[in-house]
Amino acid sequence: MEYTFTLKYRLPENETDMDSLVERLGEAGCTDALIGTGTPGRLGLEFSREAETAQEAVRSALADVKAAIPDAILVEAGPDLVGLSDIAGYMGVTRQNMRKFTIANRDFPLPVHEGSAALWHLADVLAWLEARKGYELDQGLLETAAATLEVNTVKESRRHSVRGPGSWSS
Repeated sequence: MEYTFTLKYRLPENETDMDSLVERLGEAGCTDALIGTGTPGRLGLEFSREAETAQEAVRSALADVKAAIPDAILVEAGPDLVGLSDIAGYMGVTRQNMRKFTIANRDFPLPVHEGSAALWHLADVLAWLEARKGYELDQGLLETAAATLEVNTVKESRRHSVRGPGSWSS
């Protein structure tokens, strides 16, 4: 099956030759990715990767990028964090309809961030919708959202564990 996902990185300061970087990515196996280098110090890759599972597709892409740019730092894997407009787009409804839907369903997943714009993990929303009868979901998207949520969770967990216990306060 083909899985579509994005990986965003912060590049090391010495990584300034974008042509060389793109060439190394291709040699490392990232020929199935659209590569964005428009923001200095950042790299975005949109993969369309064939694999048995979404988890395998994402893991192999992470390994390929690591082989090409060992010191790049993963910023985010997606699709993961989404707003109401994103969710509405996946569901084929308007943002206003999606907003009414979240209000009418008190058991709708809680956002991971509430503010002027709320954010949810796409995997949580899709799993909730799948559990409700009547919603046909793209299984590839469901798998990919779960795989990228896992990657982001592990990344954040490692980032916080480096600081050590007691490094934050309530």
